[in-house]
Amino acid sequence: MSQAVDRRKTEKKEELVEKLVHINRVAKTVKGGRTMSFAAVVVVGDQKGRVGFGSGKAAEVPEAITKATNEAKKNMVRIPLREGRTLHHDVHGHYGAGKVILRTAPAGTGVIAGGPMRAIFEVLGVQDVVAKSLGSNNPYNMIKATFDALLAINSPRMVAAKRGKKVGDIVSRREGSAAKVEKEEA
Repeated sequence: MSQAVDRRKTEKKEELVEKLVHINRVAKTVKGGRTMSFAAVVVVGDQKGRVGFGSGKAAEVPEAITKATNEAKKNMVRIPLREGRTLHHDVHGHYGAGKVILRTAPAGTGVIAGGPMRAIFEVLGVQDVVAKSLGSNNPYNMIKATFDALLAINSPRMVAAKRGKKVGDIVSRREGSAAKVEKEEA
């Protein structure tokens, strides 16, 4: 039993990258004056396709960051990446008034995204992506909209499993339909 516990500890010590996205100072007016507290938003990832985000509030900034980091580690999700560097397909996401568009990009493009989205892609391990934020620029809404889009990504393997087909049938069919269109145009 002690070996199983030791294995879990070694698995947990994987390399996680943490990025602080936003800190907000919040003032609450009470009978004796104002009480200050801080809210932090943190994104955590392993740069291999796993990413999570969390927010935390505390009276001091380091405590808020620690709480947010712990929540982010609990909420990590796996995102399928093509060739370990970009997304499988273009996708839209929204949360509240925040809307985002994520597009695949050829090798060498880099991460073209701003603010909280850039932090998410850096900790996720995406190297080539073009992203645009529309609507709200509130970091909370942008992060949640980005996660909404990322969770909607389907890899060819996932689509094949849903349809009960082989991955080769799905990938080749897409290429075959493009070839048919070219023949018809000629």
